[in-house]
Amino acid sequence: MSRAAALGIDRTSDSPARRAMRRFWRSKMVWLGMALLAIEVSASLVGFLYARHDKRYDRQDLAHVLERPSMSHLFGRDRLGRDLMVRTLYGGGLSLAVGLMAALISVTIGVTWGAVAGYFGGRIDGVMMRFVDVLYGLPYILLVILIKVAFETPLAEILGSRDQPATGTASVIVLFLAIGAVSWLTMARVVRGQVLSLKNNDYVAAAVAAGAGPWRIIRVHLLPNLLGPIIVYATLIIPQAILQESFLSFLGIGVQAPMASWGSLASDGVAAMNPVISRWWLVFFPCLMLAATLLSLNLIGDGLRDAFDPQLKRRK
Repeated sequence: MSRAAALGIDRTSDSPARRAMRRFWRSKMVWLGMALLAIEVSASLVGFLYARHDKRYDRQDLAHVLERPSMSHLFGRDRLGRDLMVRTLYGGGLSLAVGLMAALISVTIGVTWGAVAGYFGGRIDGVMMRFVDVLYGLPYILLVILIKVAFETPLAEILGSRDQPATGTASVIVLFLAIGAVSWLTMARVVRGQVLSLKNNDYVAAAVAAGAGPWRIIRVHLLPNLLGPIIVYATLIIPQAILQESFLSFLGIGVQAPMASWGSLASDGVAAMNPVISRWWLVFFPCLMLAATLLSLNLIGDGLRDAFDPQLKRRK
């Protein structure tokens, strides 16, 4: 038994991580964001699974096109008579999946790139970060289009066949790969700066003296001390990825019909509107779901940032 345990002292009871989590759970805005997110995710997941069965998201009824919201169809119908609530919930599942997968890819690339550049330094750091600067100077829409043009058709033939390619599935996979491949730049810079400040600590020097290799030091000694910033920025990347997917789908280079996302539904709604007849429900409900999801994720991300950076309020 250690001396601290013998004296009844719990060294972990007031650790920085525990203090940060206490600050996080005390925030009312965090609870509001988590409640909103739970409702959005649950509804989108149930709606996605329901709509996938027999392609209910594409079930048309041309006798009831552009019907207003009613008790039988709460969100109304679109220009092909499809139930807009079913398509909105289905699109929510697709948008959330793309956002989560793109954020996962972005965090993986950004953490790896920034940790390697910061630890090795010198010419390796210079070359790697100049590459990041070059990518920062390019429009991300151009990069996404180039990735989609290069990989979407071959992937569709691999997933399907040459006679019947899986275009819809391939477009979704390439979309989250493309968004993740262009969203890691800020994460790489953040991780690099943290590694530069941590690699000169005594425990890193002790690990080097003990014969630990660079990859073990990065994995065992540096990355665990970066979990706070990584979690915070990962939470903020998810709404950014969802918004990018919606924007690309709104422009027509994202999710392809008959599949739907919040962005493509909003694009279809804008195309069906005119100055004479206001078909507001075609745009209102997809944008409402998108706005509520982005709000909840940003509230949670802001709560994590405030919790892991207690000096933020004092600086403000």
